[in-house]
Parts: sequence; C-alpha cells; structure tokens
Amino acid sequence: MSTIIAGHFETLEEADAASSALAQAGFTQERISTFYLSQAGQHDMTPIGGDNILSPGARETPEGVLQGGATGGVIGAVLGAATAPLTGPAGPIVGGLVGAHVGSLFSFTKMKEAGEGEEGGRAPLEQRKAGMLVAVAFDDAGDEARAVDALRRLGAVQIERARGNIVDGDWADFDPSQAPDIIH
Repeated sequence: MSTIIAGHFETLEEADAASSALAQAGFTQERISTFYLSQAGQHDMTPIGGDNILSPGARETPEGVLQGGATGGVIGAVLGAATAPLTGPAGPIVGGLVGAHVGSLFSFTKMKEAGEGEEGGRAPLEQRKAGMLVAVAFDDAGDEARAVDALRRLGAVQIERARGNIVDGDWADFDPSQAPDIIH
C-alpha cells in the first residue's frame, strides 16, 4: 500500500489541470487517478443501490411498525366488535385493519431527525464532498509535500491523505463511505 494524497475540485477542467500538474511535478501518470465522486449515500455500494441496506436513521422502524400495527389492530378490532350491532360481522375485521394501519404509522415516531445522533452511538463521520477527485500514490514520504503543494496551488477545495493502491490510473481500493483524513 502506498500513501495517497487526493484533492477535491469542482470542475473537470480543474481536475484535468491538476492531473497534468502532478505529472509535470514528476509523478507517473499510472499512479494518478481522476474520477467523479458522487455525494454520500449515492455510491451504489449495495445490490439495491446507495451506501447502506437500511438507512441508519430508520434502524428501529421495522419493530415500530410491528408494535404499532399489533396494538392498533387489537384496539381497532375491539372498537369494531363494539359497533358490530351497527356494522355487522365486518365491523371487527375492518376495525382491526384500519387500526393496524393507523398504528403502524406511529412507527415514524421512532425515526430520528436529520442530523440527530444515534442514542448511545458515536458522532457522525465527516463525509467527502461530491465533485472531481484527483489522487496520486507514492511510496517516498518526501513526495507528500510536493503533491500537497501542487494540489493546493491549483485550488483544491479539500485535500486528504489515505492509504491504498492506484494501478494504471485506477484507485482500486477506494471506499467512498470511509471517513476522509482531511489535511487541508
């Protein structure tokens, strides 16, 4: 694994200029990677798309739906049975179905608000900004300052350090869901 320095740019033109500047600074083109990074949550890392199978803010929702549906169903069936002289035998059935539906809607009270931390959990990780990413891999520690200076000079909005492998211009082990180590 090599050290990787990556700069975030807003446009393809800026990213291309940065890639060329890194090559002119002595980094080989095979160890420079340029690609578009989509915003968090849209990295298509799961079979159904996105970054997670279940939204972190909706972790307790399935249990809430079951609890609310069961409670509402029982209450609705009891109320339906009480109105059976007016509604007939369909009263308890319809009451139970309506009660289950209304009860399941209360599961939304278990969902957390956007930006709210998980109970007993850790603080949310800093996420990468969407945009063009230009990364360069090297093995000599002295090359880090050259890479950072070049990216800073060309207007990188954010510069991060990582460990990984860039092979033939492809950052093969890049994981967009990992928190970046921002150095500038």
